Formats: sequence, structure tokens, C-alpha cells
Amino acid sequence: MFDTILIANRGEIAARVIRTARAMGLRTVAVHSDVDAGALHVAMADVAVSIGGASPAESYLRGDVIIRAAQETGAQAIHPGYGFLSENPDFVEAVEAAGLIFVGPSAAAIRKMGLKDAAKRLMAEAGVPVVPGYMGEGQDPEALAAEAESIGYPVLIKAVAGGGGKGMRLVERAQDFPDALERAKAEARGAFGNDHVLIEKYIQQPRHIEVQVFGDGTRAVHLFERDCSLQRRHQKVIEEAPAPGMTPEMRDAMGAAAVRAAEAIGYSGAGTVEFIVDGADGLRPDGFWFMEMNTRLQVEHPVTEEITGVDLVEWQIRVASGEPLPVRQEDLSIRGHAFEARLYAEDVPAGFLPATGRLTHLSFPEGVRAESGVRTGDVISPHYDPMIAKIVVHGPTRAVALRQLARGLAGTQVAGTVTNLAFLGALADHEGFARGDVDTGLIARDLEALTASPLTEAEILRATAQAALVAAGLWDGGEAFAGFALWQPLVRAVPLERGGEALAVTVSVSRPDAVTVSVEGQTVEARRGPVGWRLDGAVPAGFADDGQRITVFAGYGVTLDRVDPLARGAADAAGADLTLAPMPGRVVSVHVRAGQAVAAGDRLAVLEAMKMEHTMTAARDGVIAEVLVAEGDQVEAGAPLVRLEEVEA
Repeated sequence: MFDTILIANRGEIAARVIRTARAMGLRTVAVHSDVDAGALHVAMADVAVSIGGASPAESYLRGDVIIRAAQETGAQAIHPGYGFLSENPDFVEAVEAAGLIFVGPSAAAIRKMGLKDAAKRLMAEAGVPVVPGYMGEGQDPEALAAEAESIGYPVLIKAVAGGGGKGMRLVERAQDFPDALERAKAEARGAFGNDHVLIEKYIQQPRHIEVQVFGDGTRAVHLFERDCSLQRRHQKVIEEAPAPGMTPEMRDAMGAAAVRAAEAIGYSGAGTVEFIVDGADGLRPDGFWFMEMNTRLQVEHPVTEEITGVDLVEWQIRVASGEPLPVRQEDLSIRGHAFEARLYAEDVPAGFLPATGRLTHLSFPEGVRAESGVRTGDVISPHYDPMIAKIVVHGPTRAVALRQLARGLAGTQVAGTVTNLAFLGALADHEGFARGDVDTGLIARDLEALTASPLTEAEILRATAQAALVAAGLWDGGEAFAGFALWQPLVRAVPLERGGEALAVTVSVSRPDAVTVSVEGQTVEARRGPVGWRLDGAVPAGFADDGQRITVFAGYGVTLDRVDPLARGAADAAGADLTLAPMPGRVVSVHVRAGQAVAAGDRLAVLEAMKMEHTMTAARDGVIAEVLVAEGDQVEAGAPLVRLEEVEA
């Protein structure tokens, strides 16, 4: 076996690989961009090498620089993680040409599965069921529209080189097809450099069930299934293993099909065969179809590890070093149930917009497996995926594991950026999900309930009162109110904002251990005893305070901002006249010009940020006064993009 391995990735997957490699006694080499110089994976590795600028094109996608780093540090093998270069056959060939070992499948296997249309033809030949659809070379828009018509709506447009939901559009009506095709092709060009698409029949009550496979180039086994049906816009949110409602007959059929797929291409290493499943009448051996094969380790691999007791990264390293598969199929079994929830920095009420920010506090409760590439003090960068952590739990049954997940999410504390933590908590408490009634449309159907505040008005009031005590310097017995008062309580205004709205908050101190907090006319009685404060008799939550923002960890977090009254004001003047960038990103396209009339909701520009396209729309009817950006511009969060003419009073 080799003794030194370079991890050609970043974040939680780099940290994950380093942990196993070091446990195996291997020396580890990390690579990093300029902005990742202080990252967790860099601190964990034995050696770290800077490979370029912040954007992936300047660093993590520079295969030649990564290979040179491996050679200069004495690494004999490169583990690609997932994303970036993990499914790039040219990189695999370059690694091997340099005399190094690629920890993963061959370039030939990656190419066979790299294009969805060719992969489906290959799978059909191998006896693996595939979804009806069009996988031809022709890309004429009218011909594609005709194919969609013949397949029958609804259909899915999918980038042939796609992944992660990019270059994918669901089309339910013929009149929507041209625009959906244009957007899918544009997104595919930007993400993969290839705008070819395929069209397939859309399953009305689909479940997304995938099978973990592992091969040594000759023989393959499957490590059972994962259910990834809880998705939002084709992005996985919570995964579990095994799939709820799975029957032994269907598990055998899906597992056998996945092994056939792997052995048909001489697969080596960890891979995932993804199936679309018709969940309308329960799970049936004839109700699943091949979607694609991911020729790499998956983000959700920990749930498979939890139910099988297998370290998939260890297996990857052992097979890459020349060992055969360490087990036979009959040696593998399922133990209990596991869930994984993806914790992201994203603004859920604003439409799940990716967010940035410095993590002023990050902690996870005991009893969960937290796979993270960041720590307190780290920055969520606009250059990469905004994942904070994967929260993984395992229990003897699905019901027990689900309660562990809910408890783990409730005990997770994040401050410094907005997150989807409350949304994940709502999913963990969803009655239908608890019953196992899962399909890919669940989130869209119940989105309003899933994004509602988990706190009552009284709980929000107490959290705000707690923040006011902290901001006033009273929480830790401070002397902020020391002085002289004759007969009357000392009263002080505490300027705070919640959700961008200014609050009228005062604290009234009658004695050091008795304070009345008024928030918008509602009051909370705070009393401090031997064990700390009580708010209207209730035990307060934990909190984090970075000097500007106070996060109270009640109901997944209530954030209050301190306000400088002298600095408040001018920002509101623009109103709906200005369209601002909601996050840092690149302007993909501009769709209006000065003097053009627009209606509320019309598309103004498209912004690409954190691997996704976001359409900016007009907030009201009006006339474009000025277009302030051009295609290709890089913009910061809050930068003005388009200005409407002012409306005369």
C-alpha cells in the first residue's frame, strides 16, 4: 500500500478522507485555494499546498497543479472526493500518466457513465430497466419539442453531462417547453461546458432511491439502498437508509440491477446507481428505472456506513492499492436505520437563497455524527457550496433514528449566517415523513408549513427580551445601569432589529435581579436567582454574541441585531426602485434595457452564485431608468443591478 495520499478537494469531504487515511497510518496532503488557507482540512493534514485563487477554475479544477503538488510532496495516490475533478476522465488519465494512483474508477468507466444518454443505452443493453425517453444526438429545439410531445407530458429535460439538479427542468405543458429548454441548456453550458440534453418521462409520484455499489474492477457488491426522495428543486435535503417501505423482493431486484450496471463497465471503487421509483402503489420489483450512475463517493455515503458498519473511504483506499473486494455479498447486512440532514447557509424565507457570513458560533450535540468542513470563526465563502455540515444519526429502528435526528437538529447551534436548520427540523417533525409517505414532491406540497416559524409569539418575545438583556450588559451581572435613581426604576431604550425591522425595546431595572423588558408594548418579567435568569418563569436558551448580532438558540435560532441609531436611515429610500444582488455572484445575462417598460415579476437579469442560477425580477410595474451591470460582471451582495424610474407622487 502507498504511504502518502493527496486529497484533491476541500471542505467536509476532504476532512472526511483525511480522518480515515490517518487512521490507516497514511500521511495526508491537503490542497487549498487562497481563501481556504486557514480551512479545517488544511489544519488536519500533515502537509498543505496552495494551488491558486479563490474560484474553482483557479484552484481546485487545476489538475496539472494538483498532480505537481502530489509529486512534490511525495504522495503516491490522489483521492478526488466528490465534485470538482472526481468524475473527470482526463484528470484520471493525467494522474496515471504521472505514475500516481487515482483512488476511484478508471477513466473508461467514468466516460461510459458520464453522459446520461449513452449510459442509458449501455444500461438497457446490460438488462437494467431505463425510463422511456429521448436520448438521441439531435438537439434541434423543434425536434426536441416533438419528442417531448410523443413521450407525453409531463417530461424532464436533463443535461446529458449533468448532476446535482443543474441543467434540469420539469415541463408540464407544451407551451412551456421552449423557455425551459433554453434555460436548461444555458445552465448546462455554464456548469458543464456541454449544453446537450435528453428528455425523459416524468414519473408522477416519484421516489429517488439509489443503491451503493462497490467494485474491484472484476467483481462488485451492493451495500443496499438509500432513499433520497426529500428534495427541493432536485437538490437532496434529507437522506436515509434503508428506504422506508422497501420489500426484500424489490431490494434484491434493485441490488442485482445495480451490480449488473457496475460489472458491465468493470467498475472499481465506490459508486452509486440512482433509480427513479414509482411510489404510487407501493414499492414493486417492476416499478424502478435507471437514472444515472455517479462514479464517485456520494455526499450521503455516511448513512450507508452507519447501517453496514463499513468505512467506504477505507475500502476505496484498499482497493486502489490493489486489494480485492474485502467481502462477498452474503457477508453484508443491514443494521438499524440512519438519516443524514444537509445543513446549509441559506435564507429559506427568501426562497432558499445561498448565504455567506462568518460563523461566530458552531456546535453540535452529543449523539450525532457531524460531518463538517468548517468551525467557529470560519467564513462561508461565495466561491463554493454553502454546506455547513451533514448531521448524521443512527438508531435501531426508523422511528428511533428519526427522533434522534429531530433532537440532534434542535441541539445544533449556528450563529453568524442564516441557515436552513429550522426547515430541516420541520421536516424531521413532519407527520407524513414520519409515516414513510415520502416522494420527491413532499416539500413542494407542504412548503408553507415547512417554512413557518417553529416558535410561538411568546417564545419569540422571550428570545427578544433575552437579547435585550445581553445588549444592555445585564446578562452576566454587568453594571450597565449603575448609578443613582430616586424611587423610580432606571429605564433605558435598547435599539434592536429583528429580520431587518426596528423594534421598540426598553429595559426597566427596579433592582439588579429584577428587570422588566418591553418589546413593542409587550412585557417580559426577568428575574435572576442562584442559577441564573428566568424569563416569565421560563429557563432561557443559550446564545451567542459577536458584538453586533445576538443569536438566541431558541427554536433553531432567533437573531437580533444591535442598531446604532445614528447610522439608521438612508437605506430605505430606494424602496422598490432598485433591484439589488441578494448575494455575491456573476451576472449571467441581462434581459432589459433603459427605457423599456416592465411589469412586476418580469425577468430583469440572471445571477449565478454558489453553482446555481437566480433570476432577478421587477418588484413593481415601471420603466427601466438604468441598467447598472453587464453580462459577465462580478457583483457583491447588495450591489444595484437595475433601477426603475421613480413614480411621481
